[in-house]
Amino acid sequence: MATLFIRETSGERPLIALTGDQTIFIGRSPDCDAVIQHPEVSSRHAKLSASSTGWVIEDLDSANGTDVNGQTISAPTLLADNSTIVMGGAVYLRFADTSPQGTPQAPSTPPPVAPSRPTPAASEDDIALVRNMRDRTTKIRQEVAKVIVGQVDVIDQVLMVLIAGGHGLLVGMPGMAKTLLVATIAKVLDMAFRRVQFTPDLMPTDITGTEVLETDPETQQKSFRFVKGPIFTNLLLADEINRTPPKTQAALLEAMQEKCVTIGNETYKLDPPFFVLATQNPIEQEGTYPLPEAQQDRFMFNLWVDYPKEDEEEQIVKSTTVESGATPQKVVSQEELLQLQRVVRSIPVSDHIIKYAIRLVRATRPEDTKSPEFIKKYVHNGAGPRAGQFLVLAAKARAVLEGRVHVSCADVAKAALPVLRHRILANFAADSEGISTSDLVDRLLKEIEQPGERDY
Repeated sequence: MATLFIRETSGERPLIALTGDQTIFIGRSPDCDAVIQHPEVSSRHAKLSASSTGWVIEDLDSANGTDVNGQTISAPTLLADNSTIVMGGAVYLRFADTSPQGTPQAPSTPPPVAPSRPTPAASEDDIALVRNMRDRTTKIRQEVAKVIVGQVDVIDQVLMVLIAGGHGLLVGMPGMAKTLLVATIAKVLDMAFRRVQFTPDLMPTDITGTEVLETDPETQQKSFRFVKGPIFTNLLLADEINRTPPKTQAALLEAMQEKCVTIGNETYKLDPPFFVLATQNPIEQEGTYPLPEAQQDRFMFNLWVDYPKEDEEEQIVKSTTVESGATPQKVVSQEELLQLQRVVRSIPVSDHIIKYAIRLVRATRPEDTKSPEFIKKYVHNGAGPRAGQFLVLAAKARAVLEGRVHVSCADVAKAALPVLRHRILANFAADSEGISTSDLVDRLLKEIEQPGERDY
């Protein structure tokens, strides 16, 4: 008899008891034996099976992988007592044998709530890559600046989204070079790039792909062949996502979450790295299908592309009305980008950093007793737990971009605006007074104090 425990911020609790010759499925789907509602866990992520030698865990081709005692598994793996299982790089489980009385044996060392890094699992190549990222980030900005004038904050935020493994929603007026920005970043980061112009008649298969009936010229036998859609790329630009019906939007959002596409009875995995950057026009909403707040929550960042400054606009007009031979060069390879994603998951985060992020998120909820009075006055719904996850991931990504292996509260504060502004639903009182969600987040950052020395 054994027990599977799950590690949470409040401590460790039993997830499921393992008895007899049974097979246990673990994942987000409600029909799993052990349900874990976490965005990094696939619908059916892994399974546990009883064998003659003990319990065996197997990854079910999950989107984000399964680690056992620090090693990513690709085949069925036998579990030893007190084995640590990490699902999707974010959910920590512990497998423990139990006594006949059903009391779990105490682990040999108390498990930390979060991974402590750097550890031997972080290779010298990983550390060297992070140390060099400050210079590389500067080089990336320089290469992008050959095509894009200004928008430094937006460029940095897009880079944070990419190395954190999230997706971004770019909102801005027409002609703000949103499409050109994404295409340029894809070139600098050595990623395959595709653009889909969303229209009211776009169908889900226009994005995911479809099966076509073919006839063999020799045998005359008919068979179906899957023709991949534009979603099979590294960086997909979903241009004006609010102009296509919800059915097509849902197909894209499902692929974003699951990192795979299901056509008929076949599931096709999207090769990493895979990112979606969607654009949305804030004007001309007639005849469009704006993303509901619940679906916007799936995007890690809401990036506002604002008007350029006067001198920047002069430079834009000057550089785009003559023939230009400037071509951005590749700075980071695909392999290095994937390595950066792994490093972001390994960077240590102190408890006070997590508490500050959670304090910010909980302060957006008007029903919380500790939320400020202006939140209770102007907010209808606050941010959910996913906001806290993205705040910490974005903070770690910012640290990596600056060549650091430690995260500060300033990194969390820097990520607060793009993470929170589309997760806060303002009420009529805020609308009538012209108060935007961005104004509320700015005020919240001033209201919620960062941890002091007593918290370290």
